Amino acid sequence: MKIVEKYNFFFVIFCFFFFNSYLLAQTSPAPLPDSLNFAGERTPLEEAEIRERLGRELDQNMYKHSATLLILKRQARWQDTVKTILKQEGVPEDFFYLAVSESELDEYAVSAKDAMGFWQFLAPTARELGLEVSEYVDERKDIYLSTQAACRYFKKAYAMFGSWTSVAVSYNRGMFGLKKSIEAQQVTDYYDLYFGRESYRYVFRILAMKLILQNPERYGFEIPANDLYAPFRFKTVDLQGLIQNVGLWAKEQKTSFRILKLYNPWLEHKDGKWIGKVGKTYQIRLPL
Repeated sequence: MKIVEKYNFFFVIFCFFFFNSYLLAQTSPAPLPDSLNFAGERTPLEEAEIRERLGRELDQNMYKHSATLLILKRQARWQDTVKTILKQEGVPEDFFYLAVSESELDEYAVSAKDAMGFWQFLAPTARELGLEVSEYVDERKDIYLSTQAACRYFKKAYAMFGSWTSVAVSYNRGMFGLKKSIEAQQVTDYYDLYFGRESYRYVFRILAMKLILQNPERYGFEIPANDLYAPFRFKTVDLQGLIQNVGLWAKEQKTSFRILKLYNPWLEHKDGKWIGKVGKTYQIRLPL
């Protein structure tokens, strides 16, 4: 009898932990908003297929826990900087979420095609937009200069399409590619156009990140304030020409090469040496 009672006890304990784990593992679809817009342009959520496409991206990002947690932490560091530049350039602040979708706000993010930085520029595109990409300088990893370059693209695309939503998808598809789709299908609204898989999902990924980052608690993310990444506080010094020993130069600035790279990820070196473009002045950021 005692043996039976013992087994019954362990069976009850097993059932408790099994069903408790089962309940904790349950998931629910991400909540969908009643209305939504990108850069002030309305998303037609009354259409079932549009809601399904948004729901898919929300579900995937809501349950991609570690990646989304990191984005939320990085957002605290970079959001104000990027949105301020966008506003100064006359570009809607919602394009911040395009950068989130492209790079997860990782300045070292690199794609299979060697697109680099916050805005995931290919080297030839970056150069066309005025960024330096060389052996010693890669301004695709400079959040300030690369955001200004992205704005030059956005404004050029807006002059062509007259819609910020179209500008966003053209960032993925290319201006020429979007123009071809519009001419072939005889519609201009992104939500009326058919694309291949990547472009078909592109704007919805941006919208999903906008919803999650603007209201993380609604989507199951609660991050204590002291776990968020603090914005950098820095001063700038002008630099021209050549640094024979980057480590020694950093030490002279009362910092280290590690911190120098943290604040200036665009700065590259070869055998400890850094060489700038002749006649160009670079701004080096140093911690306060």
